[in-house]
Amino acid sequence: MLDLLTNPAVIMSFLTLAALEIVLGIDNLLFVQIVADRVSPEKRDRARRLGLTMALLTRLALLASISFIVKLTTPILTIGEFSLSWRDIILLGGGAFLLVKATLEVHHSMEVEEKDATGKPKKGYLAFGAAIVQIAILDIVFSLDSVITAVGMADELAVMVAAVVAAMIVMILAAVPVGNFVSKHPTVKMLALSFLLLIGMALIAEGLGFHIPKGYLYFAIAFSAGVEFLNLLVRNKQKPRTEDIVSN
Repeated sequence: MLDLLTNPAVIMSFLTLAALEIVLGIDNLLFVQIVADRVSPEKRDRARRLGLTMALLTRLALLASISFIVKLTTPILTIGEFSLSWRDIILLGGGAFLLVKATLEVHHSMEVEEKDATGKPKKGYLAFGAAIVQIAILDIVFSLDSVITAVGMADELAVMVAAVVAAMIVMILAAVPVGNFVSKHPTVKMLALSFLLLIGMALIAEGLGFHIPKGYLYFAIAFSAGVEFLNLLVRNKQKPRTEDIVSN
């Protein structure tokens, strides 16, 4: 164990894999935020933390059964040049679920929310249990992709586990501030939903054997997030001027 802690190659492998796991976890984090935002306000923070904790446990369980992960990538159906494995089926199902969920959330966000006499939404909030079930389903899909990446990048199981745990701790700590920011800005939430649609299509394409380099997806997400950040800065600068005009 001491050799692992002092080996520069192992340390570099850990840092690289941890950073990659954080990037790969962005889609998981976005989905948790979107679902948790539908839960009643007093339960949202707990839903976010519990959802990401479940993602961590799912990743660790998959890492503990690497032989099972390898079998998931073995083709179970081959037609000509097209082959289908259990991993492909999971990705197809997860991608379809993500497309349906994101589309429904976009529809829900665009609807005018009716309120009762007390000011509460008539439609009510998503049940806490239902939110956790939805998060758990997508955790399996996102964790599968993350763990396969980890297995391909590191040789030592201890390094994989440490990198996954470190990445998920960062995400759990960031969940509440990121979630509050998304909830506060409707345009950011809509952007996050568009990211989920993009990721859903990428999962379906991956399941059908069409590999889309992750760099393209993350560049599109980073570019769009950068544009939205500039829009937020402009709106914040314009807000004081608008308030001054109204007050005068």
